[in-house]
Amino acid sequence: MNDPMYRLAADRTVLRALMKRTGNGRPVSIRGLALAAGVHHSTIGHLLTGEQVAVPEAVAEAIANRVGVDLGVLWERDGRTARSLRAKAVTV
Repeated sequence: MNDPMYRLAADRTVLRALMKRTGNGRPVSIRGLALAAGVHHSTIGHLLTGEQVAVPEAVAEAIANRVGVDLGVLWERDGRTARSLRAKAVTV
């Protein structure tokens, strides 16, 4: 089974700000964050530009851990169920 996908819930500027001051108070570069998450640095670059908005759960967790926040601060589960719940919340 594939990892569930997680969509960047926070504005991408939040990710950029968290990269400037991580949980340990020190910045992390795009390449450093990519290394921690086990992805190519272009993935992080694409998240920061909005060209990419979702990543597998393991990557989302690794990014959140590296910048020092809980998963839900940056990410929300993506997929058919998540989209359905968002649509119901809007119509209610």
